[in-house]
Amino acid sequence: MTESNWEKPKNLEKPKRSERVKFLTAGLIILAAILYLLVSGTLQGARYFITVADLLGDAAYAGQTLRISGAVDGETIDYDSENAVIQFEIVHIPSAYQDLATALRDALQDEGAPRLKIVVKDAAMPDLLQHEAQAILTGVLAADGVFYATELLLKCPSRFEESTGPEGLSQIPEHQ
Repeated sequence: MTESNWEKPKNLEKPKRSERVKFLTAGLIILAAILYLLVSGTLQGARYFITVADLLGDAAYAGQTLRISGAVDGETIDYDSENAVIQFEIVHIPSAYQDLATALRDALQDEGAPRLKIVVKDAAMPDLLQHEAQAILTGVLAADGVFYATELLLKCPSRFEESTGPEGLSQIPEHQ
């Protein structure tokens, strides 16, 4: 019979200390990067949008890409269909209200509420862009005091309010 000796392959030897240090260092860097992304993402997402009053009250916001919110003043809506440009004004919405519809209505009735002109380029006219809608916009406040939006989201609380019909059934009112 033949005798065989088993030898440990050289590639299964214990890694050198310097290789372990490199591996641990790389792992710590990756872990630190993940933690940084989690913390910075949480801090940025802590506030969904900035109010009109906050934006106009702090010059540090100028030139930064921001998300803002305000009540749409329907009398100021202007749509240039030839150039696909929407212009309108939004008004600061006070945070003291529980009911969004009431907050939007009262904000637009307040003559002294801060206002901001909005320009949205390359956009189709949305159906929900109407008086007393809540606009949530992403864009930049330019040096001319106009907010140039790249994204426009609209909420119309009156569109989703329930009302009671003649038979006592709940109905959603129709809007044009």
